[in-house]
Amino acid sequence: MIHAFAARPPRRALFILTVLTGSFLLFLVQPMVARMALPRLGGAPAVWNSAMLVYQALLLGGYAYAHAIGRLRPRTQAMVHLGLLAVAALWLPIGLLGVQPPPDAHPALWVPWLLGASIGPLFLAVSAQAPLIQRWFSEASDGADPYALYAASNLGSFGGLLAYPLLVEPFTPLREQSWLWSAGYVLLALLVLACATSLPQVARAERGPITSPAPARGTVARWIALAFVPSGLMLATSTYLTTDIVAGPLLWVLPLGLYLLSFTVAFAANRALAEILTRIAPITILLFGGVMIGGYNAQPLLNAGIALVLLFMTSVALHTAMYESRPEPDRLTGFYLAMSVGGALGGVFAGLLAPVLFDWTYEYPLLILAAGLMAPQLYLTEGIKAVWTRHRWLALAGIAVAVALLFVLRLHGPDRLFGENRPGLLFVVVAAVGLFAVGARVGYMLLLAAALMLFGGYRSLEMSLAGDVRTRSYFGVYTVQERSRSRELDHGTTVHGVQLTGSPERERTPTTYYAKGAGVGQAMLLAPRLYGPDARIGVVGLGTGTLACYARPGQRWRFYEIDPAIVRIARDTGQFTYLRRCLPDPAISLGDARLSLAREAPGNLDLLALDAFSSDAVPAHLLTREAFATYARVLDRRGLLLVHISNRYLDLEPVVAGAAKAGGWSASIFVYDPSRLDEAASGSAWIALSRDRGTLDALTGRAEGWRMLRAPRGFRPWTDDYHSILPLLKRPG
Repeated sequence: MIHAFAARPPRRALFILTVLTGSFLLFLVQPMVARMALPRLGGAPAVWNSAMLVYQALLLGGYAYAHAIGRLRPRTQAMVHLGLLAVAALWLPIGLLGVQPPPDAHPALWVPWLLGASIGPLFLAVSAQAPLIQRWFSEASDGADPYALYAASNLGSFGGLLAYPLLVEPFTPLREQSWLWSAGYVLLALLVLACATSLPQVARAERGPITSPAPARGTVARWIALAFVPSGLMLATSTYLTTDIVAGPLLWVLPLGLYLLSFTVAFAANRALAEILTRIAPITILLFGGVMIGGYNAQPLLNAGIALVLLFMTSVALHTAMYESRPEPDRLTGFYLAMSVGGALGGVFAGLLAPVLFDWTYEYPLLILAAGLMAPQLYLTEGIKAVWTRHRWLALAGIAVAVALLFVLRLHGPDRLFGENRPGLLFVVVAAVGLFAVGARVGYMLLLAAALMLFGGYRSLEMSLAGDVRTRSYFGVYTVQERSRSRELDHGTTVHGVQLTGSPERERTPTTYYAKGAGVGQAMLLAPRLYGPDARIGVVGLGTGTLACYARPGQRWRFYEIDPAIVRIARDTGQFTYLRRCLPDPAISLGDARLSLAREAPGNLDLLALDAFSSDAVPAHLLTREAFATYARVLDRRGLLLVHISNRYLDLEPVVAGAAKAGGWSASIFVYDPSRLDEAASGSAWIALSRDRGTLDALTGRAEGWRMLRAPRGFRPWTDDYHSILPLLKRPG
């Protein structure tokens, strides 16, 4: 078919449009398919990291395919690629296979299998567009530089990522999203066909000698390393954001979007912005890297902004270094293949290996150190350059003395100036010394390593050496903090449970969000009166096991917990004794709670408490209309559902109100503000729901402060097919 067309001069706009369209579709599908997977795979942040690993592996496959067919004649390449697009179209409309994970499925294995089988051929075919179309452009234009098209490619990718949370997700159900993407795929195939008509019969290599030498192995290894670090940092930043706010596409796409935008800057034909950002990147890495390692949680939104700036600056610097060492266009697909290998390896390191190898996010400082080592550096002034050129060893000794002095001040200086919670002065000193060190690689790396240790690295090493203080799993990092009269479990920046210490009676006291005055505490105390001595009670989210101390003889309790590490902390290590003292042999269902509850018999519970925190986030798939239908099925008709909605960033009340209205529930909310004299209690917001109005009245009439929950006018309830966090964001302050 293609041979019927005569070769025509390249139409640059056509090639740019094709690259933009392919990249837009490629990165629109990533959050869309991950969003489709939420109800089936669960909402843990690690699910997104597993999805990213699948995408990177498929991207690597697409780039390898583009590199392999590059040996064919241009018109033959076009025929092969159009054939692949046609075969992949058998997977349209795009979506997940209709299979459910087995009860014992591990997400690290199940997620890649499901996504690969569902979208693998489509993703592979579309991912080959960027290198393949660029090479075709070079062939059709007799060797014109195609690298500017890669900047356009990443601009399209960035546009696709932004379009999903801002335009697609808030206004379009998943089924319509699938059909819209499928229509875009057909458009892409037509654009590829149009590009093919401009290809010559014979490759440039056959029309004249190739002057471009093959890259040395060291050069290829450097390309892989330069791609490895930004990819790993992107996944580490994604974990931080989705752990502390919400596991949803709006936050998933921010790190990935900035990562892609860095390619647009680094590969742009106009080099001004890339040069400016690359010049200041070493100082950014030095200062912002220290702030992130310090983990100062008083201002988590500021920390999130710093993490994103650090990721973007690092990515621009390293991708610019990659661009500066790019090969000639005839070696283009090999260059992109090496880049894809580095990206995939970075994803494997941060997403799979790090949670197994480390008990804390040590991959973050290691990647920051690697970024500092590889980022291009220039002396900030000619005077500083002269000092390092003429007195290198003396300048290096000065850096070493400054580092030693900083350690002495941090460890032995007055707390009001140099304490862990007052890093400002140390920050200023490190910044001042850093301005002098930038450009001198050895001195800079010495200062960077010292900054990472000073701002929190030494404290993390102490915790790692202390034994069971910290635990890491596929779902996050948990830290056990010893206080003077209590013990605390933290996940990210959120307290997951506190147990009072000093006596058996204190150890049995429900604390924090679960105190007797909180909404869930009132419901648990009322359960024997409502449901008799053999009440059936379920709790989604084990935490430290605090709620177990409401258990009474004869009651049947079951906890639903997704993370085996939490079960170990609450039951096996002896760090928390709620279960041992109050419910020694609890029934615990491991796995995603919604999936576990779906397998329960109808009417199997009288009371269900939903406390499924992922740090400060609630997995969105547990708050949809379909999820509440599952809760209604598993609860007795007179049953009570308690939903914990305390959250620093999102107002989840409209979500529960909308689900309650859609499902025929009566609902009331209780916001608990305990006395400052109560060391055990924390402020909390619990919503109680029941399909029996009398049951709800029996609870809400026991204490003042309960108010009826009403769905706000115009709010669209969350479903498995639709949800958006944009209307729920709380205003700062």
